Amino acid sequence: MIELRNLTKTFENFTAVDSLNLKIETGEFFGLLGPNGAGKTTTISMLSTLLLPTSGEIFIDGELLSRNRQDIKRKVSVITQEYSMRQDMDMEEIMEYQGRLYFMPLREIRSRTKELLAFAGLTEHRRKTIRKLSGGMKRKLMVCRALLTSPEILLLDEPTAGMDPISRRQMWNLLRQLNEQGLTILLTTHYIEEAQSLCGRVALMSGGKLNETDTPARLIEKLGAYAVDELRPDGLHSRFFSQREEAISYLSGLPGSCTLRDTTLEDVFVEHVGKRLS
Repeated sequence: MIELRNLTKTFENFTAVDSLNLKIETGEFFGLLGPNGAGKTTTISMLSTLLLPTSGEIFIDGELLSRNRQDIKRKVSVITQEYSMRQDMDMEEIMEYQGRLYFMPLREIRSRTKELLAFAGLTEHRRKTIRKLSGGMKRKLMVCRALLTSPEILLLDEPTAGMDPISRRQMWNLLRQLNEQGLTILLTTHYIEEAQSLCGRVALMSGGKLNETDTPARLIEKLGAYAVDELRPDGLHSRFFSQREEAISYLSGLPGSCTLRDTTLEDVFVEHVGKRLS
């Protein structure tokens, strides 16, 4: 389990994360959603100990996380937004280099590499250098590298950024399989449909603060399961209804271009976070 207690990070006069309190249960697939500058990446950086909190604490399975607790840090692996791999190395060399950093026996490194590359569908590309890989292959390799040490928690910061729709769906399937095997996953993403598809619970953040935490389905239900979109001279306006009949009744009285659709998690995001920003 991950527990954040009054977690705060400030940079001079700017508060990036403001008294964050959150519990993520073992085996959860949890999404952290928010606009640019919400504090998502800063939170991930503190969970990976890349940044130290200004105040507050992080607990992993009841143990206080700190940079000198290697036993706890080994439970956590992180995948960042940036491609942090040498371009002149091939997949097997990347994996061996990572394993040696953690003092893994060479036989274990090679065995895990073979297993993970096969799991990610990368075996036939294992001898290609990084510069020759597609963006999707690089992202999959970063997942394999992160899993090499058999972590219990995987932190994903925008893992599908820049990927085409097919590669993104392949990554979704890969992450679902990992979660089904018991891996705890914390995901930050700007693709709201990604969080709706993958996450059992999500937290909405803005301005470094936590706004609301719940399942995607319950957040949608609270807003209203049905949306009516009306195109007005000043732009698109949406209104939400709990009952389909109510939505149809409202829609029938509107002039001009209007549509009825199911509400999405993106609607929830816009209503909760977008209006606070505006």
